[in-house]
Amino acid sequence: MRYKNVYLDAIGYHLPDTVISTKEIEERIQPVYESLRVPKGQLEFLTGIKERRWWPENFQVSDGATVAAENALRSTPYSREDVDILIYAGVCRDYYEPATACRVAHKLGLKDQAMVYDLSNACLGVLNGIIEIANRIELGQVDVGMVVSCESAREINEDTIQKMLANRNIDFFKETLATLTGGSGAVAIVLSSEAKGQGLGHRLIGGANRSDTRHHELCRWGVRRLPEKVLEQFLMTDAVNVMKYGVQLGINTWQALLAELKWAHEAIDKTISHQVSKGHRSSILKALGLPEAIDFPTFDRLGNMGTVSLPLTAAIAAEQNFLVKGDRVGFLGIGSGLNCLMLGVEW
Repeated sequence: MRYKNVYLDAIGYHLPDTVISTKEIEERIQPVYESLRVPKGQLEFLTGIKERRWWPENFQVSDGATVAAENALRSTPYSREDVDILIYAGVCRDYYEPATACRVAHKLGLKDQAMVYDLSNACLGVLNGIIEIANRIELGQVDVGMVVSCESAREINEDTIQKMLANRNIDFFKETLATLTGGSGAVAIVLSSEAKGQGLGHRLIGGANRSDTRHHELCRWGVRRLPEKVLEQFLMTDAVNVMKYGVQLGINTWQALLAELKWAHEAIDKTISHQVSKGHRSSILKALGLPEAIDFPTFDRLGNMGTVSLPLTAAIAAEQNFLVKGDRVGFLGIGSGLNCLMLGVEW
């Protein structure tokens, strides 16, 4: 996919105030460590994550997405009346229905002609939302669009910790440990046509995607009905095979991206990868032949925020002048499914 008329004008974000250290989480699961004879400190050692953020209890993700959207709009010349489409792309949603995007649009005060809906594709949701709006801009259907998302790790982490304490066996420990890497945050991206934004934003050059749906059961997050006819939330991850097959899928997608954009490997200035853990980041960058020095990390202090991780990391990288005008930037996205989507942006 290639674009001639699409610009990323702003990335706004919002982070919770509550910081939860990995040490705090490990203290809560200390009885599990003792039962399984696992040395204390393994979670931080394996993932490189020192802390993450949690929203307050009973927090509505639409509220976080709204604040991020207001922050993004504030740094553009656009008003709420200019927004032609709003997509909410988070894994976490307020309800099954209506679309969480509806409450965000209402709180923002968008015009009634704006298209408003949710889109879901695991950790790739926001990148898919970018493509959705970019296609509409390229077709001339809209001039300004927003992708918003807010993820909350508090509830699934609290549930998982209780289940780990009640099920002290090594298999359950392996399946659920990755859950404890989750972090919380919100993000919003404003896109526009060249005419509307006068080409002052960051140009979206294009992207490439690949999938390997044979592995759709390696990471599952949802709600299931128990024999007692009650519903429980669960998140199970085969971390070893997610990395194994995800890296290979990443290699295939990266090669497709370079071919599609006609970019030489050595011409890539910076990358923003999906923030999972130190092992995942090192493995994918090494497999792609990219030095870690050109990639900006946030996982160590924010954890894995799902759909929010990559775009929020890009926003922080820009704030800290890691991304500078003229950089050729690769957005390296991957999500359970397995799906991979990578975008090329001229900063």
